[in-house]
Amino acid sequence: MSGEDAQRRAVSSWVLLGAGVPVAVFVAAAEATIATAAYVVGVIAAVVAATVGIRANLPREHRRPWLLILATLCVSLVGECTRLLLRVVEPLAHTALAVIPALVMIPSYLLLGAGVLDLLRRSRAADDDPARVDTVLIFVGSALLVWSLWIEPWIAGPDPRWQNLLAALMPLIGVLLFAFALPMLLLGRTRAPALWFFVTSGVALLAANMMLATRGWFAPGPESMPLHVVGGAMLLAYIGIAACALHPTVIVLGQPVQGRSRLLNKGRTAMITASLCVPTVLGVAAPPQSQTFSLVRAALSLALIGVVIARVVRANNSRARAEQETRWRAQHDPLTRLPNREMLAATVTRWTARGGAQSRVSVLLLDLDRFKLINDHWGHETGDELLCAVAARITTATRAEDLVCRVGGDEFAVALSAPDDEPVAEQLAERLRAVVAEPLPLSVGAVDVTTSIGIAHAEHDSTAVSLLRDADVAMYRAKDSGRNGWTVFDPRLREQLQRRFTIEQAFRGALDRGQLAVHYQPLVHLATERVDGFEALMRWTHPELGAVSPVEFIPVAEDTDMIVTAGAWLLEESAAQAQAWRAANPGRGPLHVSVNLAVRQLREPGLAECVRQILARTGLPPEGLWLEVTESGFMEDPDTCLRTLHDLESLGITLCIDDFGTGYSSLSYLQRLPVAIVKIDRAFVAGVGDGGPNESIVRAVLAMAHALGHRVVAEGVETATQRDWLRSNGCDFGQGWLYGKPLPAVEQHAAFTQLTVAG
Repeated sequence: MSGEDAQRRAVSSWVLLGAGVPVAVFVAAAEATIATAAYVVGVIAAVVAATVGIRANLPREHRRPWLLILATLCVSLVGECTRLLLRVVEPLAHTALAVIPALVMIPSYLLLGAGVLDLLRRSRAADDDPARVDTVLIFVGSALLVWSLWIEPWIAGPDPRWQNLLAALMPLIGVLLFAFALPMLLLGRTRAPALWFFVTSGVALLAANMMLATRGWFAPGPESMPLHVVGGAMLLAYIGIAACALHPTVIVLGQPVQGRSRLLNKGRTAMITASLCVPTVLGVAAPPQSQTFSLVRAALSLALIGVVIARVVRANNSRARAEQETRWRAQHDPLTRLPNREMLAATVTRWTARGGAQSRVSVLLLDLDRFKLINDHWGHETGDELLCAVAARITTATRAEDLVCRVGGDEFAVALSAPDDEPVAEQLAERLRAVVAEPLPLSVGAVDVTTSIGIAHAEHDSTAVSLLRDADVAMYRAKDSGRNGWTVFDPRLREQLQRRFTIEQAFRGALDRGQLAVHYQPLVHLATERVDGFEALMRWTHPELGAVSPVEFIPVAEDTDMIVTAGAWLLEESAAQAQAWRAANPGRGPLHVSVNLAVRQLREPGLAECVRQILARTGLPPEGLWLEVTESGFMEDPDTCLRTLHDLESLGITLCIDDFGTGYSSLSYLQRLPVAIVKIDRAFVAGVGDGGPNESIVRAVLAMAHALGHRVVAEGVETATQRDWLRSNGCDFGQGWLYGKPLPAVEQHAAFTQLTVAG
């Protein structure tokens, strides 16, 4: 459905209603035969417009209530066409055709009622919505009013013909339908023009039926108000329905409105009050004329009282359920439906207060490893699905008496009480680690995730807060130890955590305060013993903490994303220094600088453009820059990292795999990555030259790398024996303390000169 077509239908609906008003007035004022003919033409136009609107505006699954309402117009059209035929052909007025106009009212209102009720069914609110009871209350009050003012007089009157009773009863069924249907449909849809067309139709139908039902009240009898006057109002009602169906907003009338009518607005209050006043007003203004009539009124009045009592009971029950739901939500996680941190704290407090010489309380804190990557890759819906799946696995792996909670975004906790001399918590931690590590079948396929678990055992002075804090400390220790494992809290861990926190706070602003420096370690070509380049290493000296080891501050910088800014600074400083060395020694050949990239930098959008700008500013040619990435870092987000590596390679930069042998170390990864250099980890280099077991591993790496056209750097070369063995086995480069430790640029320049001369 195009926007232009919808706009045309919206305009047409207003034009239809605007044109329908003068036509309805003409029908009410014209001579009977002409009025009937005009009525027929108007209903035909309404049927055509409603048909067009239903087909254009409503999907097939939303059409049924409107097709029923459309059938109402068609049945009415049959009745009025018959009436027109009877007026034109006088002899037919004395045949069986004469009863058709009156009889069609029955199926007409049945179809109308079915359509309106279907709309209400589709848009109904919650099961405990008080609007349901209010609707019944209004209906019973209206039924009492109808009985007393219309049906009783007709039964007791001198002319109880069935046509007169039908005239009073059947139209009012439609009136009652709209009397309680319109207020419910109004809720939540006041901005939809189609709704106001529907309201116009309901008001016009109410007026028509009131006129039809009260024609017998006038002294001259029903003929004092001709039927074509009633027909004018009916025609306006049908045109209102057609305009409603033609307007594009008609679809909202069949859409659910949740929680829409729990509050008593002024309109509903007025209708309920009026319904409750009906018995009293009728008893004074129109008392019953017989005992039978009194019994009927009494029955309807008792029904009214019963509905009022039902409303009070339902309101109290609804309030109690709402309070219960509020309490539940205060102590549970809405996504996984597990208890939350508040219930965990209350339960642990109760258990620790209860105590017991033979048992102790333990808390296990589980944090999913690299959960953010799953959210970033598949989206938050898949992340939520994974959390629910993990929650189910944790629940099935624990005992019935254990308390499983979700205490954070991707954090779960298990509280348990077990004998003091049994490692129940540790056994459960291993079981949880294993079950979480099994592939999770999600909508996107099988997803692998691991968890790091911290365990804290309650002591005599432990509280819920301290247990959670200690478990959190142990969990971070498990993450630092390589993830996918568990650690039991030890007081020394708190000191380590405090040290980590101190480093994190101190590292913030270290770059702005000039505390960071770059040290350079030579990388030597083994065949010629010439310095081929330098690896740039970040160093940090704090005025109070002193020289902080990179082993401490680099992981903190990576976890807090401070590595992005610090890494960009390191890259620019190193590139500028390398270009300065190249300019100062033009005759010694090209020289490169090698810089490590953290995985967080690889995932940073625009890294390749940042590197390109740094090369442009420093003047270092792309071949003068080596960028190193670890295997494990690449595997944290392989798709993103691979795209970034290809972007960097397109700049002409040399890419290196650092610490090869400590990660996945597979031939497929070497084939997949656009790298030119493989750096063998120092752990394997340490044993070469002395006949150690690492020699076969190093030979295999050298053979594999050379077969793929890669050059190899051996890290951690500390002895001449290692150097000679590596050289004899075809290793390309060596790096280690044999050639010099990392030094600032000024000090390294002297060593660089000496190595160059020695070469």
